[in-house]
Amino acid sequence: MNLPNKLTLLRVCLIPFFVVFARMGALWAQCVAVGIYALACATDALDGHIARSRNLITDFGKFMDPIADKLLVMSALIVLTAQGRMADWACILMLAREFLVSGFRLVAVENGRVIAAGPLGKLKTVFQMAATIALMLFVPVEGEPLLGQAGVTIANVLLYVAVALTVVSGADYIIRNRDCIRNM
Repeated sequence: MNLPNKLTLLRVCLIPFFVVFARMGALWAQCVAVGIYALACATDALDGHIARSRNLITDFGKFMDPIADKLLVMSALIVLTAQGRMADWACILMLAREFLVSGFRLVAVENGRVIAAGPLGKLKTVFQMAATIALMLFVPVEGEPLLGQAGVTIANVLLYVAVALTVVSGADYIIRNRDCIRNM
């Protein structure tokens, strides 16, 4: 197994630790959760860079990297929604898009095709990660928001951009790969 694929698996392994700390209300636990989450997010950028620069792109990586991203971001979305730090409709919309795209990928695999993430999907993931980090930092479980109302506004703006990119990238994904479901 090459280094990019190991980093992808590391991202998955960090998720339970992130969730444990993110579910705690104490500021120190939230800081640890953000640190773990940011590290996991960084592995996403790092594994892709290493894979492309060293020509280590594999079908396993094309398949598993987006799943690892989805597991990480979905975990954050669910925790934030459960804590009342994020609107439930935004969480549902983002989860629905991820399930739809994952379903598309499964159909494609059954047809012998592995579909890598496109540029809009990657941008969507970056904004989802940025929004979830901002929500964790600026919309506390308890106590006063870091940076006051300005921090909450920043987090919400990032969330709305992430939601918009979620919808647009989902539609783009379906349109670009519609040939995978023509014969269904």
